[in-house]
Amino acid sequence: MTKDDLYRETACVRIKKGTGRSLKAGSAWIYDNEIDTITGEYENGDLVRAEDFDGYPLGHGFINLQSRLAVRMLSRKRDAIINDDFIEMRVRNAWEYRKATVDTSSCRIIFGEADFLPGIVVDKFSDVLVVESLALGIDRLKPVILEKLMAVLSEDHIHIRGIYERSDARVRLQEGMERFKGFIGEPFDTKVEITENGVRYLVDVEDGQKTGFFLDQKYNRLAIQELCRRIKPKRVLDCFTHTGSFALNAGLAGSGQVLGVDASQLAVAQAEENARLNGLENRVHFQCADVFDLLPKLEQEGQTFDVVILDPPAFTKSRNSIKNAVKGYREINLRGLKLVKDGGYLATCSCSHFMDPELFTKTIREAAGSVHKRLRQIEYRTQAADHPILWAADESYYLKFYIFQVVDEK
Repeated sequence: MTKDDLYRETACVRIKKGTGRSLKAGSAWIYDNEIDTITGEYENGDLVRAEDFDGYPLGHGFINLQSRLAVRMLSRKRDAIINDDFIEMRVRNAWEYRKATVDTSSCRIIFGEADFLPGIVVDKFSDVLVVESLALGIDRLKPVILEKLMAVLSEDHIHIRGIYERSDARVRLQEGMERFKGFIGEPFDTKVEITENGVRYLVDVEDGQKTGFFLDQKYNRLAIQELCRRIKPKRVLDCFTHTGSFALNAGLAGSGQVLGVDASQLAVAQAEENARLNGLENRVHFQCADVFDLLPKLEQEGQTFDVVILDPPAFTKSRNSIKNAVKGYREINLRGLKLVKDGGYLATCSCSHFMDPELFTKTIREAAGSVHKRLRQIEYRTQAADHPILWAADESYYLKFYIFQVVDEK
């Protein structure tokens, strides 16, 4: 496919009267059941113009009728010209935003719809980029996006030694694409050392979860580090520890003994490696176990902790399973609260955008009531600013993070 073919618009999508409310409010999507007519020739993945029922221009995006998200918008301007210069503008804006808001040594540079490049994520881990492409149209633009990003970074004298693709999520199948992971360009060592909040990590960009490391919790981990530095807890429990990030922040802050728990032996091995990297292996330990099984066992043994951290995976990725997710969040918070000493601290979060802030708050409140604990809120936080929350794009607001002091009812 030539550059001319890449940017050519030969079709127009017109939506039904009375539809497109979310799009007009700022969303980037036209759903398949909102389309009235399509005029002109096109293939899935092509750029198209979008119009309201009466012909009013709605902007430009790429089409894929295999997906429920039939059109993903790149621009809402009628006179926008989608070309190399347009892609460079989007990429440059994304990087300038990160420079203004976060530590860019390791950060998410492009966050899909929130950076107006729907369906693509690019993470920077020190001198390595990891790209995840989830939509057919953006997949075609991926080489241009990466080319422009490399050029923009080089202007700030940032050397990138390699790019790895982690487009292996199941959602690609819904777009009619195969799952893929592998090098873009020359191979390199996929174990990448980064430093975040003073903690060193080895990030496995090839086999780690998602793109290798969860950058969205960066400043929430720092909040735990600062809390532990102030209170100097004797015992800390970090549940769903993944590669040990919250546990290591607690350990670096001077906590006495820290236990991190994860059901993945690979994650535990990586966490232990990270503990050694930071010289914390004598105080920060890890155990491979199912958290739902382990917490009742710790309670039966009469164990308690000064700080308990709950960072579970998303218990729901669709609206259809919210009820079961609520049960999971209530259970894990109930069990965690029982293990917190009177006057101790609970950090708890949800990374599912379907578990909205109100429902998550209600679930925690119910769990606390069930075990006769009173919660004194210290902080409420969301994801780091390199994962921006775009108002009107509800899916971009997904991470909810609380820190409470836990007090027994007396």
